[in-house]
Amino acid sequence: MTVSPRERMLAGATLAVLLTALLVFAYDGRVKAFRTARADLRAKQTSLSYRRLLIGQAPAIEARFAELKDLMPVFPADKRVDTHWLGIMDAAATRNGLSIAKRQPGNEKLDGDVYELPIECREFEGSLEAVVRFLFDVQSEGVMLDVRTITIRPSPQNQALLRGQFTLYCAYMRE
Repeated sequence: MTVSPRERMLAGATLAVLLTALLVFAYDGRVKAFRTARADLRAKQTSLSYRRLLIGQAPAIEARFAELKDLMPVFPADKRVDTHWLGIMDAAATRNGLSIAKRQPGNEKLDGDVYELPIECREFEGSLEAVVRFLFDVQSEGVMLDVRTITIRPSPQNQALLRGQFTLYCAYMRE
């Protein structure tokens, strides 16, 4: 059997195409793995530079924590704290003419060394000035109080009054 030069050329071209396809498929998997590894390396380099930046700022962060730590109240481990925070909230509401009808303390949550107690006020009523003054008083109490969610709407009975609900978070530490 003799193979003509044309058939040899077609067989060579077919073999070249098959080898090229085999190399492309093998190379494509390697390229994807390389790109994934490069993306992981970039993410880890970014994380490392961020952590180095934080480590560099550690003295400033520790100094700021030392300043604010004295503002954080510390309670005995067995003492209920909801009455303390409710008293502060009620006093601020009374001073500013805001009436709080329904309030419920939640469960305290531990986050590192700091505890948080949410107090959910489901119904309050007062003028715009009373609400603003109450929020200002809560913020400037010198203790760790934070109103994170608040919903306000006009009162249906008296358009001059506002009604709504809010959640007050109180931060403190235990002995």
